[in-house]
Amino acid sequence: MQTTSENKFWASPSDYWLQQLNSSSQGLSHKEAIRLLKKRGVHAKTKSGFRKEILLFLSQFKNPLMLLLIGAVIISAFLGDASDVFIILFIVLSTGLLSFFQERNASRVVEKLQSMISLKSTVIRDGVPQEIISKNIVEGDLILLKAGDMIPADCLIIDANELHANESSLTGESYPVRKTTGILDPETELAKRTNCLWEGTNVVSGNAKALVIQTGDQTIFGAISLSASGTIETSFEKGIKDFGFFLMKITLVLAVFILIVNLLNHKGIMESALFALALAVGIAPELLPAITTIAMSAGAKRLLAKKVIVKKLNSIQNLGEVNLLCTDKTGTITEGTIEVAGCIDGEEKESEWVKQLAFWNATFETGYTNAIDEALKKLPLNTVLSAQKTGEIPYDFIRKRLSIGVQTETETLLISKGAFSQIISICTQIKLSDGRIESIASHRDNLDNTFAQFGNAGLRAIGVCYKNMEAVTITKELETEMIFAGFILLNDPVKSGIVEALTELSKLKVSLKIITGDNKNVAESIALTIGIKQPVIMTGKELFNTSPEALKQLVKKTHIFAEVEPQQKERIILALKQTYTVAYMGDGINDVSAISAADVGISVENAVDVAREAADFVLMEKNLMVVVDGIREGRKTFANTLKYLYINTGSTFGNMFSVAAASIALPFLPMLPKQILLTNFLTDFPFLAVTTDNVDKEQLEKPGKWNLKHIRNYMILFGIHSSVFDLITFITLYYFLKVKEHGFQTGWFIESVLSELFIVFIIRTHKNIFKSRPGKYLFIFSIIAFILTVGLPYLPFAKDIGLTPLPIINLGVMLFIVSCYIITADVLKVWFFKKHNA
Repeated sequence: MQTTSENKFWASPSDYWLQQLNSSSQGLSHKEAIRLLKKRGVHAKTKSGFRKEILLFLSQFKNPLMLLLIGAVIISAFLGDASDVFIILFIVLSTGLLSFFQERNASRVVEKLQSMISLKSTVIRDGVPQEIISKNIVEGDLILLKAGDMIPADCLIIDANELHANESSLTGESYPVRKTTGILDPETELAKRTNCLWEGTNVVSGNAKALVIQTGDQTIFGAISLSASGTIETSFEKGIKDFGFFLMKITLVLAVFILIVNLLNHKGIMESALFALALAVGIAPELLPAITTIAMSAGAKRLLAKKVIVKKLNSIQNLGEVNLLCTDKTGTITEGTIEVAGCIDGEEKESEWVKQLAFWNATFETGYTNAIDEALKKLPLNTVLSAQKTGEIPYDFIRKRLSIGVQTETETLLISKGAFSQIISICTQIKLSDGRIESIASHRDNLDNTFAQFGNAGLRAIGVCYKNMEAVTITKELETEMIFAGFILLNDPVKSGIVEALTELSKLKVSLKIITGDNKNVAESIALTIGIKQPVIMTGKELFNTSPEALKQLVKKTHIFAEVEPQQKERIILALKQTYTVAYMGDGINDVSAISAADVGISVENAVDVAREAADFVLMEKNLMVVVDGIREGRKTFANTLKYLYINTGSTFGNMFSVAAASIALPFLPMLPKQILLTNFLTDFPFLAVTTDNVDKEQLEKPGKWNLKHIRNYMILFGIHSSVFDLITFITLYYFLKVKEHGFQTGWFIESVLSELFIVFIIRTHKNIFKSRPGKYLFIFSIIAFILTVGLPYLPFAKDIGLTPLPIINLGVMLFIVSCYIITADVLKVWFFKKHNA
């Protein structure tokens, strides 16, 4: 098979390519498709599971400080300091393994979630249409496409009916492109290849049969993906990265300074270098990438239990920031199960003729499945008239109507149904209850009033019209001089429990705005039903006449946007984003641009392919209460990730800074490099469990916001607080207890580890420490680390790590200092978060 640049398939007829690809009008045989899949699998450039895990393990040590430390260990080995080598290497490898296993489990959760929402396509194999996972499509497959489908490969069109595709992802042209069969010049530019369909684009309207020419990396989209595989950072990710660099700079400057000072004080070069490096590792937030990944995957797992599939893991943090939810009406606010409340003529009388026209139009429609047509297909008819379909003009969002040609025993009809305004605009006559046909002009006012009354009653009304014709080929040009037949009245009842869901959203400080293409009267009726008092409504027409500057202010006061066009939804979302963090929930083609524009895009499992592909989250059921649960989980993940930052910037930073300062004043190192690394290891062990910690109800009641200034203020305040107690420890050990080198190092080791362990329980809540219950694993792992810390000096190998048993009085003094630290830190914490309203 030729590469994309050489393979100008748009310049050859479809018969030629069917022959080249060993396909036919019956599609590939199942056997041939399997053979091609196996062949592609052999040459696929995918990493094996084992290789991926090896790379993930090695990535745990890519931190420059860790690499320098490993290098220093190797040098120590050449110098013959075997005990230091084995102890430090053990700690480094243990930390890496701990992080690796957590991240591996996290990635497996994500892979499982992704497999649950694989896109599917309809192909013809052995002459039979069947649905398969899109990635299993091969060259030579015949695929059937309809509105809402994502195009899974580069294809040549064999047959098309009013087909329009959105190719903005490739060409930048936002207006849908009309597609048809044909042969083009080999040099035709991409945007004008009207006989081709491209992977990564989607069908806006119409339907088609197409031959797959290129798949995978050979497609234009695949080639672009390989050359530009970057991802867009969320605001939280950017904040995390910026703060990581901020800490890294401080760490490196401090480490270099300490190294120079220790060398000037005539301390050993190797010992000083290892001390500086160990200090740098102790301060650096090396677990931060693992913590964020683990926290988000844990959140994804909890969301899955609540019927929410996470497509883009990093969007969980954004979900925690959401303070405005925008949604369409149907299926979210209402049940989404359309009931036909009546088929009436222009004089508001039940009409068997309107019912018959609606039944034919819905039955013969072959576009994408929708609830209205499904309901109309079930209409009970008094007399079933036989008819045959002669043609179809699919629904699109410009015409807002669907037309079907039918041949009955006596006449040939063109039947159109759709939005009332669009139907009435193509009608010149009206059929009355007694069968007479009159000019529609004198009836327009009555029809408009009738339509408005239906809306006020909460009923959605769509129009039906028809005309006799002689044409064989059905085209849009025939949609003129039609006869208005009547209205189809539709009822979509409000969901039970919707008021409770809105109450829960309100508790979370999340506002709701409805964006719908429905009539404003229907929208207002629904708003009143669900408890929105005096709803402010803006229509698409008003939106069109509003300037961007004015819109930024108007959207804040508006509850419902009604009668809006698909492209206007995106404009509304962009205006709202100036003030809010916006989540948008939708499931149709007309929702795609809004889903993509929102901070968080939400779709549902049975949505059209292109809507699911654009979304960050896919709900297994369209229920606002599920979204409420999702926002809570997002905030929980956000809060638990911040806990690690607070821990690292508070006690840890303060302790390491104190050790660095003490190394200047003391004739010996206050802590050995291996003791610093052991401190880091013992505290990292429970820190990883922070991701599963409980979060106070109060912290879930408002959106989480990334605030670097707030974290810096915290770091300074609690760093100083930690250093004060380190200074007390330093003075007590050296001047009052008058301990020697190993006794001093042991005492400070115990005080450092315990203060870092307890700061977890202090910082994990904004309330007093005893008023909030920690997570089970955090508590268990912290208890284990506490016992190990206090017990280490009394173990047989304590001498190898520079620790010595402490006299009871010394141990008691250290525990007393830690107790005072806990009490004062808890009081300081409550004051700090109260002052900053966090």
